[in-house]
Amino acid sequence: MNSYQRNLDKAKAGDIHAFQSLFIAFQDQLKSYLFRLLASRADAEDIAHDTFIRAFDKLASFRGEASLKTWVFQIASNLAHNAMYKRKRWTPDVSQQAKDIVLSNPKLIGRLEHTAHTSIFGRYEIKEHIDTCFTCIGKNLPIENQMVLLLKDIYDFSVKEIMIILDKSEGQVKYFLQKARSSMTEIFDQRCALVNKNGICHQCSELNGWFNPKQNQQEAKMKIRFVREAAQHDKQKLFELRTKLVKALDPLRSEGHELQSVLLDCNRMAMGEIKLE
Repeated sequence: MNSYQRNLDKAKAGDIHAFQSLFIAFQDQLKSYLFRLLASRADAEDIAHDTFIRAFDKLASFRGEASLKTWVFQIASNLAHNAMYKRKRWTPDVSQQAKDIVLSNPKLIGRLEHTAHTSIFGRYEIKEHIDTCFTCIGKNLPIENQMVLLLKDIYDFSVKEIMIILDKSEGQVKYFLQKARSSMTEIFDQRCALVNKNGICHQCSELNGWFNPKQNQQEAKMKIRFVREAAQHDKQKLFELRTKLVKALDPLRSEGHELQSVLLDCNRMAMGEIKLE
């Protein structure tokens, strides 16, 4: 009997430490997934904790038809869906709305500047901002579309595993995925001024100039491969490059994760999820 099976048997017998040793193998991915769904570190931590408790309590019902990770993600996705169902979908101009709020609120400006200049996790690079944009634009989608996109393109679950996690048919999962990819591609293309001269979102270059005033903005843009290839303006290719970049970053552990959290809080204020400071 291998160590996984021994720990699983112990956990089913009521050993919470044995279950924790199993849970920890995918805990970081789970929290990252929840953060990208909810755009809130606190909410992601709370639902991850609730998921752990519920999974442990229901472990006797786990029959092994899917992996333990898939089964736990199913529980977490149900909890996240319930939380998100009560909130409205974000709008494509959420970043612009947040910018207007920040510029009219000295306290928020101070919070952003303090985080950027004092936190060891307040570093600003365009790659972190693209990751944040991916989260914000993802929240424009219907909940199921957002979940399928993250599960398939960012966390590498198979279609069959996603069918189990979301309790959907194969046709539904593939439809949600196609619609999500199409919507994400079009919204990025329409708004991002880095890849489309008609795009209206200049936040990448604006924030870079704010937090890295000595750094040449064009040099910063060129750090990201998809910016160099943007002249071809292949929408699908740009989307694939964005997903590769997002997959490579843990939004809860990146060099700029604390600043990203503050920026997302500003967006949540714009959407009425939290009160203005």
